[in-house]
Amino acid sequence: MPEDTPPVSASSPGKLARSASAPPRDELAQSVVWHSMSVSDVRQRLEADTTRGLSEVEAAKRLKADGPNVLATTRGRSVFSIFIHQFKSLMVLLLLAATAVSFVLGEHVEAGAILIVIVLNAGIGFFIEWKAERTLSALHTQSVQTAHVLRDGAERQIDGAELVAGDLVSVAAGVRVPADGRVVESVRLQIEEAALTGESQAVVKVSDAVDDQNASLGDRIDMVYMGTAVTDGHGLYLITATGNRTEMGKIGKLIAEAVTRATPLERKLSRLSTWLIGIVFLLTFIIVLAGWWRGGEFLQMLEVGISLAIAAVPEGLAAVTTMTLALGMQRMAKQGAIMRRLAAVETLGSTTVICTDKTGTLTKNEMTVRAFILGQRRITVTGSGYALEGEFQIDGKTIDARSDEALALALRIGALCNDAKLEHAKGKEGVLGDPTEGALIVAAEKAGFKQEAWRSEYERVRELPFDSEKKRMVTVHRLADGHHVAYVKGSPGNLIEACRLTPEERKQFLELNLELASKAMRVLALAYRELPANYDEAMLDQDLTYVGLVGMEDPLREEAQAAIATCLQAGIRTIMITGDQPATASEIARQLGIDQDAGGQARKAVHGRDLTGLDAAGWQHIAANAGVFARVSPEQKLQIVEALQRAGEIVAMTGDGVNDAPALKQADIGIAMGQKGTEVAKETSSMIITDDNFTTIVGAVEQGRVIYANIVKFIYYLFSCNTAEILTVFVAIMIGWPVPLVALQILWLNMVTDVFPALALAVEPSAPDMMKEAPRDPRAPVVSLSMAGLIVWQGAVLAVFTLIAFAIGMRWHGAQGAGLRVAMTMSFTTLALVQVFHAFNARSQTRSAFGSGLFANGWLWGAVLGCILLQLAAIYIPLLQRVLHTTPLATADWAVIVACSLAPVAISELVKLVRRAVLPSDKRTSGAPANASPKVTPVSST
Repeated sequence: MPEDTPPVSASSPGKLARSASAPPRDELAQSVVWHSMSVSDVRQRLEADTTRGLSEVEAAKRLKADGPNVLATTRGRSVFSIFIHQFKSLMVLLLLAATAVSFVLGEHVEAGAILIVIVLNAGIGFFIEWKAERTLSALHTQSVQTAHVLRDGAERQIDGAELVAGDLVSVAAGVRVPADGRVVESVRLQIEEAALTGESQAVVKVSDAVDDQNASLGDRIDMVYMGTAVTDGHGLYLITATGNRTEMGKIGKLIAEAVTRATPLERKLSRLSTWLIGIVFLLTFIIVLAGWWRGGEFLQMLEVGISLAIAAVPEGLAAVTTMTLALGMQRMAKQGAIMRRLAAVETLGSTTVICTDKTGTLTKNEMTVRAFILGQRRITVTGSGYALEGEFQIDGKTIDARSDEALALALRIGALCNDAKLEHAKGKEGVLGDPTEGALIVAAEKAGFKQEAWRSEYERVRELPFDSEKKRMVTVHRLADGHHVAYVKGSPGNLIEACRLTPEERKQFLELNLELASKAMRVLALAYRELPANYDEAMLDQDLTYVGLVGMEDPLREEAQAAIATCLQAGIRTIMITGDQPATASEIARQLGIDQDAGGQARKAVHGRDLTGLDAAGWQHIAANAGVFARVSPEQKLQIVEALQRAGEIVAMTGDGVNDAPALKQADIGIAMGQKGTEVAKETSSMIITDDNFTTIVGAVEQGRVIYANIVKFIYYLFSCNTAEILTVFVAIMIGWPVPLVALQILWLNMVTDVFPALALAVEPSAPDMMKEAPRDPRAPVVSLSMAGLIVWQGAVLAVFTLIAFAIGMRWHGAQGAGLRVAMTMSFTTLALVQVFHAFNARSQTRSAFGSGLFANGWLWGAVLGCILLQLAAIYIPLLQRVLHTTPLATADWAVIVACSLAPVAISELVKLVRRAVLPSDKRTSGAPANASPKVTPVSST
């Protein structure tokens, strides 16, 4: 409603008439700061009734005007569009063009072979990607099916889709909140909002307004949100937004609007395909023009030009790339990282920033009591998580908690002023209820005390739930002798003020509280009061007996610090994005080493409120200097990723909640948690880690680097082989020789003797220093200038010895008829074997092919043997002889072929020897040509 609309009596809701064309009621109220308004003001703004609820008539009107309380799904890509997408690569379009030309020229076998390659590659890509557009339908499953609502003074259970703004809804433990709203009444109401806010702790909800109008979602303790889960208590609230206007609905819109970026490899191969198209057209034009000028027939020269074009196009590149990524996916899956997008496998290897949440990824998501401070004594507690094993120690010496009265009292207060329960399932302990309260019960069990026994001995007769003002919880218990005692736990600052202490004691205990808090611990104070039989409630807030402090923490994963150190060594920056308060997040970052860069410079901890209203320069500064983001909204998570990408970073983003989904989709690599992640997060992500462990991400990054290094190796191999084919045909034509290879022979080379060694290179083992190198520049081309030079000169060497074999064949057998067929078979076989042996050269620029790693890759030896057998089949099987225009060879012919095939290996070994003698050791590379860059400089987004 407009701001100047007069209030309406609560007893007569809905009397104000609205135009039939007016926008939905909750859409008009989107700018209203509900959490800072009193319940009375909210009721008037919504024209609601907190006693009887809406009438059925009014609810029907609002439902018609506002629409149902459902999350609208955005239509994703159809199966047909996903299939068509597989053919949008320039490389595939180039192959399709070659197929069409071959059909026109009557070369149906060549055309069919190329077409098979295209369809095979498209089928693999389609199978991997067909599920990628199910994100919003998964989000739709988060909506609530039924709800308890007060209509016409009576409570009814209705379909959640029928809820409207102004409805008075009842929620209790175990249900999901059906729509956003303002709390009217709360009785121990606690709601777990991790899926929306990222905060691990359940939030206690109250009816009092929050003063801070700019409070983040996690701090709006008087609001409830669609899709979150009630873990304890019950309450009433007025609906303020339904459907797509809820916070959950806004996230769905962000998901739909987020852009899924092409991976670095996809962009590089697209640029490479563009260059290839230019080269193919140029070569075809030169060959046709030169041949026609020398007196050849135009159609014959055109066919020769097409043959050269086929030689220029590495038909196996797309298929080998796809298979390499698929093999990488299998290896990663065995390590707990499941890739959902094929091309995303490679993107991991170029990652420069990992944005990770804290709870469950860097920590175990298991609150654990670590310390008690009782008077002047500091008692440490060992053990981790919810396991019941642990000891109580003072100065490293174990004490008996059962015989220590002060400690036993502290444990009893923590276990009885408590609504959680331990759950024993499948041999493991878990907690039903708030994790903090669960940690107190576990501490008592470690000492040998049982909560059930205490509860029977200390009967609970009254409870004052946690209060947001007093920040404490009180339970009153009746003892066997009829006396009563109040047990209290709560915020140290507030509870200490209610205890009988001197000013000096209060100061001392508050300083101890800050000391524990600075160690990333959550701190609670414990107190009690013995009550007379006729006690009143006021006694529960004053003259309490102070017992001590208890500090607890969510333990870090043991391997997390080493994994982050590995990232730092590898030039990968780690940023923690969490729903925790900045002080806690900063201390966790310090313990893990996230608070500093590789040079020891401090990185900032940024609160979500500091991101409001930032301009481009402000975001650039924040993105460059922050190590921790605390209390951020879903929109801000998305903006963080976008700011990093504008700075030229390749961003991997982890998440488990619905609130993470937009950022997961926008990131270059979205990583969802497999155990605690919502379906929305999983469907939006590129990768799912099954153990929710940060170390698994780092392992996947290493595999991504290995995969990219191997892709570079086989690209180098394929292009040097194709260069040899181009030069062999081109030089022969230019010097007036017959064409040494026919089109089908070139296609055979590209699909058989090229592909199998290339696939073997794709599974080369990792170099030992793989994670000690800086991330490669994602803007660098997949084929650098130095690598292009290497391709050209090595391709030339292969071509020279192929032409030598062809020349000898023509000299021995003649340049026409059957003699020419023998010579062509010699050149065809020489080029096949010289390429196969060249695969050993492609493994490294500097290492000898005959060094200690000669037999490290058994697949390569298998590929070499397989290619030799296939080449023999091409020469001696009659059917293949007819198709490939080959003929059996004599012993002398084979001697020439073997000599010419092995000569390039000897030359390459000699060059490597010279390089090792000339280049310093720190300039040598351990693998095939790469494009490593020490640091990515910022670039503007395109």
